[in-house]
Amino acid sequence: MRKLKNSELDRLTNDEFKEAEKTPLIVVLDNIRSLNNIGSVFRTSDAFLIEKIYLCGITAKPPHKDIHKTALGATETVAWEYVEDVLELVKNLQKEGVVIASIEQADNSVALQNFIPEKDKKLAVVFGNEVKGVQQKVVSASDFCVEIPQYGTKHSLNISVSCGVVLWDLFNKLTK
Repeated sequence: MRKLKNSELDRLTNDEFKEAEKTPLIVVLDNIRSLNNIGSVFRTSDAFLIEKIYLCGITAKPPHKDIHKTALGATETVAWEYVEDVLELVKNLQKEGVVIASIEQADNSVALQNFIPEKDKKLAVVFGNEVKGVQQKVVSASDFCVEIPQYGTKHSLNISVSCGVVLWDLFNKLTK
C-alpha cells in the first residue's frame, strides 16, 4: 500500500465545487466561540458538498487568520452567510420548507443512527455553543433534536467533531 499524493486525489477545483450539485444540507452555527472550530466546520462542509453555512450570533466570520488556519481555503468554496438572530433564521428557513434539526441532548431526541432525513426535503442542522449548546429557544423551535449517542464518561463532543460525525452520517443517508 502507498499513500496517495495530493495531485492523485482528483479533487474539484474551486470553480468546479461551486458548480457541483450540493448535498441538500445546511449547517447553522449558533454562537460558536472558537475560530478553529468554525474553520473546521467549513472544511468538513467542503468535504461533503454542503449547500450553505449560516454563522449566527457571536460566531466569527471570514476572513480571519484563525478560521483560515483550519478551513484551508474552504471559506472560498462553501457558501456562507452571517445572520445575527439564529431564531429568526430558523423560522425563515422553516417558512421555506426547510426541516430544522438541532444537534442536542434533549428529551424526545432521536439518536443519530435512527434519524432518517426525508430525501425530498432540505435539512438544516444546528450546532451550538461549545459550553451552552444550542439555545433552548432554538431547540424549542426545531422540528427534531438529533443526539449523537455517547457511551463513555463525558457529556459532549467538541463541535467540530460533532459536525464531522453528523455530516458524514447524513451525507451517507441522503446520497445512497
